[in-house]
Amino acid sequence: MRVEGKGRINRDKPLNFTFDGKTYQGFEGDSLASALLANDVALVGRSFKYHRPRGIVTAGSDDPNGLVELSRGPYGAAIPNTRATMQSLYEGLVANSQNHLGPLGFDLLAVNDLAAPFLSAGFYYKTFMWPRRFWEAVYEPLIRRAAGLGRLSREMQAEPSEKAFGHCDLLVIGAGPSGLTAALVAAEAGADVILVDENTELGGRLWLEDAAIDDMPAQTWLAQISAKLSAMPNVRIMPRCTVTGAYDGGTYGMIERVGLEHAPNGTVPRECFWRITARAAILATGAVERPIAFADNDRPAIMMAGAMRSYLDRYGVLPARKIALFVSTDQGHRDALALQAAGATLAAVIDPRSDAPALGDYPLYRGAEVVATRGRTRISGITIRDAAGKTTDMDIGALGMSGGWNPNIHLACHMGARAIWNAEKSCFLAPEGAVPALHYAGSAAGYFSTAECFTSGFAAAINALSELGLTAPHTPCPIAPASRETARPHWVVSGKKRAWIDFANDVTTKDIRLAAQEGYQSVEHMKRYTTQGMAPDQGRSSNTTAIAVLADATGRGISETGTTTYRPPFVPVSLGAFGAGAQGKGFAPERLTTSHAASVARNAPMVATGLWYRASYFPQNGETTWLESCNREVGYVRNTVGVVDVSTLGKIAVSGPDAARFLDFVYSNTMSTLPEGRVRYGLMLREDGFVMDDGTCARVGPYDYVITTTTAAAAEVMAHLEFVAQVFCPNWKLSLTSTTEAWAQFAVAGPKAFDLVAGLTTDLRRDELPFMGWVARDVLGVPARIFRISFSGEEGYEIAVPVGYGASLYDALMPRAEAMGGGPYGVEALNVLRLEKGFITHAEINGRVTAGDLGMAGLLSKKKSDFIGRAGAAREGLLDPARPALIGLRPVDGQSKILAGGHLFEADSKPSRETSKGYVSSACFSPTLGHPIALGFFVDGRARHGDQVKMVDHLRGQETLCEICPPVFFDPDGGRMRD
Repeated sequence: MRVEGKGRINRDKPLNFTFDGKTYQGFEGDSLASALLANDVALVGRSFKYHRPRGIVTAGSDDPNGLVELSRGPYGAAIPNTRATMQSLYEGLVANSQNHLGPLGFDLLAVNDLAAPFLSAGFYYKTFMWPRRFWEAVYEPLIRRAAGLGRLSREMQAEPSEKAFGHCDLLVIGAGPSGLTAALVAAEAGADVILVDENTELGGRLWLEDAAIDDMPAQTWLAQISAKLSAMPNVRIMPRCTVTGAYDGGTYGMIERVGLEHAPNGTVPRECFWRITARAAILATGAVERPIAFADNDRPAIMMAGAMRSYLDRYGVLPARKIALFVSTDQGHRDALALQAAGATLAAVIDPRSDAPALGDYPLYRGAEVVATRGRTRISGITIRDAAGKTTDMDIGALGMSGGWNPNIHLACHMGARAIWNAEKSCFLAPEGAVPALHYAGSAAGYFSTAECFTSGFAAAINALSELGLTAPHTPCPIAPASRETARPHWVVSGKKRAWIDFANDVTTKDIRLAAQEGYQSVEHMKRYTTQGMAPDQGRSSNTTAIAVLADATGRGISETGTTTYRPPFVPVSLGAFGAGAQGKGFAPERLTTSHAASVARNAPMVATGLWYRASYFPQNGETTWLESCNREVGYVRNTVGVVDVSTLGKIAVSGPDAARFLDFVYSNTMSTLPEGRVRYGLMLREDGFVMDDGTCARVGPYDYVITTTTAAAAEVMAHLEFVAQVFCPNWKLSLTSTTEAWAQFAVAGPKAFDLVAGLTTDLRRDELPFMGWVARDVLGVPARIFRISFSGEEGYEIAVPVGYGASLYDALMPRAEAMGGGPYGVEALNVLRLEKGFITHAEINGRVTAGDLGMAGLLSKKKSDFIGRAGAAREGLLDPARPALIGLRPVDGQSKILAGGHLFEADSKPSRETSKGYVSSACFSPTLGHPIALGFFVDGRARHGDQVKMVDHLRGQETLCEICPPVFFDPDGGRMRD
């Protein structure tokens, strides 16, 4: 029911909305939950297991019941599990209830409630075992149909989500009294502040505060502070934003509700997922009210007492005319006065404390409890048992409850810390230092009065400013009347009927006691056995009560029982928001080299290599197949000169006094002895001893190195190095920087390569740049690095320039190469050239091969005491000489195809899975040799040179008799690239 003169809604702007096909009216500023309550809609859904009637319980994101499906009309898929308490009302909103078969008021699956004795906690571990054939045919289909909350739409989401990044000195999470105070103090000290709150307005509990602040009404003080913060250029206020997780490096995830707050129009993003990096943060997220477990306490219109007050003050809504409260907190009595003053008939305030204060003229039952409720689709009455054991029945329309407060400390525990039980305050609190540079304030820190919230917010800001190196301003701490919030936890009312703890997942006190009885006494085991806290609300209001019941059932204290693990996200986040931008090109981004435009202009087909797009080949007039172009380009390199863009190779700068030591640890061979100006080939192993990647390492200074990786493994290697540096070498003095996008790099290869490179600079001599060396030179007036390395087997150079000069350098190289009878070559020719030389790529380094398999056992240093993968590579099975080894293959008839992916068999054996002795990893036609060639692996392959084997590819219908040969087909002594 709506109360005149109350609330902050705009009554001049009515809004029509639909729930379960029926049209209702609310006002601008309403939430969907408040609008439903205003229209006397108490039943909004059904519970997960028993399909019992469910109504709104809280006024925030912790509500376990108010989950609805929100239709977005023609602008995309319907959104299941939308929290009615957080969904703003807009004109034309269409919502539907969830989790029922048939009408909401007559759910056919409510028959499950009648079968409750057979569906107790863990029933699924004990039933559906017989007959075995029924599982797939009968049981599983029925369970899958009944399981889950909400239905995932099969329609495509037309409304996009966005991602964004924020940076600040101080992130203040929560805009209640402590958060506002902290933000103001930090901002006046000159800090860059981001202030976020999940509600549509700032203030938190201040909207409910009756006492004066700084000698003015709390709401007036709030308006002044909000206006002051809004006017400050170094403060960013972000309502409708929920911080969802705390991560390494001061990074926080945050979800912002954008288009969800308005009628869909196809242009506004639905949500925005933020990644905020903050030098320091203050957790001022408040606390949620704790329910009391008593018989049938799950009926619709049984709510938190504080939620009743919030709906009244914010929306001008009462859940019923006649209300009772069952509370064990002083705040519950103040809520009673507010409800009574708004016109509600206060039937009773039931307080189990014998010394409960009477703050007004209302019926007070001290030392009493609610032992029963009546009603089906909403509560209609209660039974009160007083201290003497006498019971009283009473008709009511709504019941408010409050058994204490649970601080919202989840973010502080997202990096592995466990909450600590504070017996004095009867709640779990986060340990100090759980998240670096995160400070706690207000109710999140266990301070439940307004005066204490101001003081703790002020202190948290001063501490944060000290960490930031900023001087605290002379801003005074706000003053509120001193008060001490008295609350005594009241967990459970004893009785025979079911008392509910987790309303969404239908977990009762009996379920938790049963879990303890059956040996699931660990809180983590109890959680999984009963599904306690595994619903969309993640047990934010119910977990502490469940822990208390488990502690009682096992004879332990709450502190000894402990908590479950807190994990992100703090509130449910749609996959569309997490993956914002990852549609189409966003899912597979196009990374283009600086030569891309010039390559396209030459009609080169572009192929994806990882996320990069590279030229496959460069067709010329008269060429009808790609192979003709490829063969011509191979001829450039073998006979004159060819140029290819190799900017896609991963490039990582490793710097610092411990850089050489670090490289010795991550490479299997030694890098610390590498002189300045030289380059060395290196092999990198995984911890299990298998090859991860290969590449080069150049020493560019006393403490500076540049390493290259394969294109495919650049990100993997960077992540591997970061892991090793942080976990195995945390105190070493070094830095790692990916420079792949900072340099454009071009390989110039062929007998005339030096002439081409030397023509770009004025003072380059062949004798000063030996094979596997490098020099710094100006190339056409641009500072550059010139490396003498080869992936083709010919004399080769790689020129690296800052990426801004890449396109110009490529344009300069092309006419010079063509004037020498050469030109550009693509990745097809690149692959042929490396196969002719027996060079490997990730076609060979496929995660299953060792250095020994590749014939590179000599790169496993015996002089170093340790390196990544050393112990793994020494395992007996990895040293077996009969392991498949790298081999070369050529067709016996000189013309038949050899196909990559084909299996290898003995020449006289019948092809089958059991008789397969190896496989082909790479294959091509070699124009240099005039016949097909391939690389592959064969059991004891190095001892089989000269033997004939059979290549079979059943998928493509090819069978070829091959000869095993050394993997290096061309210039086996390497003279062409070294001389």
